[in-house]
Amino acid sequence: MSILLRRPFGSHGKVHEITPQSAGWRYVGFSLFRLREGEGVGEATGGMEAVVVMVEGKARFTAAGKDWGELGERMNVFEKTPPHCLYVPNGEQWEARATTDCTVGVCLAPGKGGHKARRIGPDGIQLTPRGVGANQRFINNIAMEAEDDCDSLLVTEVFTPAGNWSSYPSHRHDEDDFPRITYLEETYYHRLNPEQGFGVQRVYTDDGSLDETIAVKNHDVVLVPRGHHPCGAPYGFEMYYLNVMAGPLRNWRFVPDPAVQWIMDRDAR
Repeated sequence: MSILLRRPFGSHGKVHEITPQSAGWRYVGFSLFRLREGEGVGEATGGMEAVVVMVEGKARFTAAGKDWGELGERMNVFEKTPPHCLYVPNGEQWEARATTDCTVGVCLAPGKGGHKARRIGPDGIQLTPRGVGANQRFINNIAMEAEDDCDSLLVTEVFTPAGNWSSYPSHRHDEDDFPRITYLEETYYHRLNPEQGFGVQRVYTDDGSLDETIAVKNHDVVLVPRGHHPCGAPYGFEMYYLNVMAGPLRNWRFVPDPAVQWIMDRDAR
C-alpha cells in the first residue's frame, strides 16, 4: 500500500486522525467522524485552528462558549449543495451531537488567534465550474485565499463527474517562493458515487523521487507532501474530495508540470 494512502480505521466513530506528526510534515491535520443519530463528540483545538465541515447529515454544535445550533442540510454529499461549516480558533473547545447520522470533517492547521469562532456557509458558497471538456469539475470554496476566513487553513470541496479529471493539468505547490509558488501541504478526503467504486490519484515530482499512483476507495485520504497530484474518476463513478491545505503563507500559488503546460496555455485562450 502506498505510504501516502490512509485507509479509515473502520466505519463508525473517529475513522481518520491525521496529525502533522503522523504525516511527517509541519502544518496540516485532518480528522473524520462518522456518527449515528444521538452520538456526541468533542475536542480541544489546542494550538490548531479548525474548520469543521458537515460533509453530510446534521448535528448541533457548541464551540468557543457559544451554542451554534444545528448545522447541516445535505444528507448525501453528492447532492452538491453548499456545506454548513464552523470555524473554531486555536485554544478553544468544540462539541457536536448528531441529530441524524452524519459525517463530520475536521480540517486543522496552526492557529494564530487572528479570527473568532463563526459559521462558514452555506451562504456565500456557490458551486462553481472549473476546467473544460473532460477536465471540468465543480468547486465549493469553503475557506480559500479570497476570503479572510482563517489564520492558516485553505479548505475546498471538489466534485468530479464520472470519466473526468481534476487537480489537472498537473501542478505542484511545494516551494516557499512567493509569489511564484507557495509551500502548501495537502490532504484529499475521497468519496465515490456509487460507493463501491474507485478513483485514481497520482502524486509525483519532476525528478521522479516521488511517484505514487494510488487507487482510492470511499472514505480514503491521500497525503500530498510535495509534487503534482492529479485525480481521475473512472467512467461510471463520480468523485468528491475535501481538500485541506496549509503552509507558512495562506496563499495558493502553484507551478504546472512542464509536460502539461501546453494544455493550460491552450485552455486559457
